[in-house]
Amino acid sequence: MAEEVAQGVREVEGVEVVIKHVDEAAPEDLLNYDGIIVGSPTYCGTLTWKLKKFFDESTKIAWGKVKRKIGTAFSSSGGLGGGNETTLYSILTILLNYGYLVFGLPDYSAPGVTAHYGAVSIGFPKEAEQKACRMLGRQMAEYLRKFKGEER
Repeated sequence: MAEEVAQGVREVEGVEVVIKHVDEAAPEDLLNYDGIIVGSPTYCGTLTWKLKKFFDESTKIAWGKVKRKIGTAFSSSGGLGGGNETTLYSILTILLNYGYLVFGLPDYSAPGVTAHYGAVSIGFPKEAEQKACRMLGRQMAEYLRKFKGEER
């Protein structure tokens, strides 16, 4: 899913994307990028403990210092009713608490497939879910360009 989201970002000229696993991320990354798209598998209806730990341990460096930055999320689960949306809520809540402006998508990537709160997938993402991921990445890139005044 991260690769598909990144592909969507790359579709917008002038916006760069970096993919990092939470194990590679540093609190300073929250300050160094204009936008963040956070992905997590769904565990018990919430984000992974590693991702939660990352944000908990980043407060001293980044808390309240990410104003004017944009965030969104994506998630996957093992089955229908697995908690994808609650996982997205937990990620978006963290981003809001840090000061990120967050968004979802009202657009459909296929009949009945939206990314209202972020892109989701049950198991390996199929074509509609991959398209939703690309739409999410593209929307992030477009928002970043507008927010930075590069597009009117």
